[in-house]
Amino acid sequence: MEPTTRREFLVVGGALLGGALLPGPIWAKSAARAARVSPLIYVSPLRSDGSESRCHGEVWFVAAGEDLLVVTASDRWRARAIEAGLARARVWVGDHGVWTTSEGAFRQSPSVDVEGSFEQDAARQTKVLEAFGTKYAAQWESWGPRFRKGLADGSRVLIRYRTAPAI
Repeated sequence: MEPTTRREFLVVGGALLGGALLPGPIWAKSAARAARVSPLIYVSPLRSDGSESRCHGEVWFVAAGEDLLVVTASDRWRARAIEAGLARARVWVGDHGVWTTSEGAFRQSPSVDVEGSFEQDAARQTKVLEAFGTKYAAQWESWGPRFRKGLADGSRVLIRYRTAPAI
């Protein structure tokens, strides 16, 4: 990952600080800008009543416009929630390390509610994997083959998170 410039730091810092106060579409654009710099997002599926699930997790992702894309094992809760019809999730943008040891620090980051769906188009998956390779270049030699093989054999899925419409 490229080092952050002072300008990017200030822009992202402002977006993170002010983003929580912005309404839906404006916040989504601020989150998308912040996501270009952050190495992690934290995801929690939302129950049918809108409350957060007990499942949380920090994940690698790439941003595509206002969408956030995640590759995950097909048997993990992120994928199972979507399969079960619980496609809404809450996403926090930032890097606070492993969520279980962060003492909830990720909750201080701006959040946005999203709608998850599976991206199954092979050409799009290839482009997303290329973006992962660029973003996570230092780790990609090890993880790239796992992601590619998993998407090919179905043991992994690509999830596209889009800003969820307001209820």
